[in-house]
Amino acid sequence: MRASLIQLGVDPTEPVAARRERAAALVREQAGSDLVVLPELWTVGAFAYDAYAAGAEPLDGPTAAAMSAAARDAGAWLHAGSVVETTPEGTLYNTSLVFDPAGELVATYRKIHRFGFDKGEAVMMGAGTTPVTVRLPDTTLGLATCYDLRFPELFRALVDAGAQAFVVPAGWPERRREHWTLFARARAVENQAYVLACGTAGTHAGVEQAGHSVVVDPWGEVLAEAGAGEEVLTVEVDLAKVAAVRDDFPALKDRVLR
Repeated sequence: MRASLIQLGVDPTEPVAARRERAAALVREQAGSDLVVLPELWTVGAFAYDAYAAGAEPLDGPTAAAMSAAARDAGAWLHAGSVVETTPEGTLYNTSLVFDPAGELVATYRKIHRFGFDKGEAVMMGAGTTPVTVRLPDTTLGLATCYDLRFPELFRALVDAGAQAFVVPAGWPERRREHWTLFARARAVENQAYVLACGTAGTHAGVEQAGHSVVVDPWGEVLAEAGAGEEVLTVEVDLAKVAAVRDDFPALKDRVLR
């Protein structure tokens, strides 16, 4: 599987409509990849709390429409990162969107673990309650978002649901970049699965972003890592390695507590 992670720059001076068009163009440029991934809350900026309400969209809003068309044009599975979803009741969620190569919205995931310690996202958004997996022709993806990476029990639940690779869009800050790489490798090793973690570049709401999107294999080896700026990270993922590692070192079979 060829995977492309688009480490998109989020600049608060760039109009959202322009960034949406630019993101769609970058997705289209990845034609030939099987899976394309965008980061968390790239339309507003993960730390731009004041922009959440104004930037909120329904699941059939302008970002979903643009990403559907881009996925179809690229002929790829697209994890379009996450948007601020608004519901008819007015509740906001940090919601990831996954499109198939025909442009159909096939899965959504509402972020379960909200960041902020009783402020910001933690109080402004509702919490998701359900782990989500997506079946691709040759593998099963488990979905998680940013702060979720700190909670290994979610990833165990995704493994139990059949996940062989985790896709983690994020808006991770530079000041905790070492944690980003550490957790990505830990989730890969302990679950013997691929981790495809896609962050943002730039600075929004005064928070410098870590960048350094990373792909980690089931043995914990870093296959590719981006720098700090906007770039596209493309890597060939050997899906057979998941079964090989789980067969050769069957630690998951020794789990006792569930």
